[in-house]
Amino acid sequence: MGVVTAITLSSKGQVVLPKRIRAQRNWQPGTVLELEETAEGLLIKSARIFAATTVQQVFGMARAKGAKRTLADMDAAIVAEARRHK
Repeated sequence: MGVVTAITLSSKGQVVLPKRIRAQRNWQPGTVLELEETAEGLLIKSARIFAATTVQQVFGMARAKGAKRTLADMDAAIVAEARRHK
């Protein structure tokens, strides 16, 4: 478990996160945080940039252009590129 740090709730319902914690997590002014209620208390974490998705929701979104490639084509391309970088 990490270091326990006491913070105070203001009359406006605000708390100030210690500078050490903000710097450690690179939380700058304007950073959006999520507050999650857990069985043990509250968890503060960086907000997700993108909504959670499943593979089924995004499968096929990036369509390739041109002829379809086989696994043999891809293997040959990898070998050729590896040889080129020797």
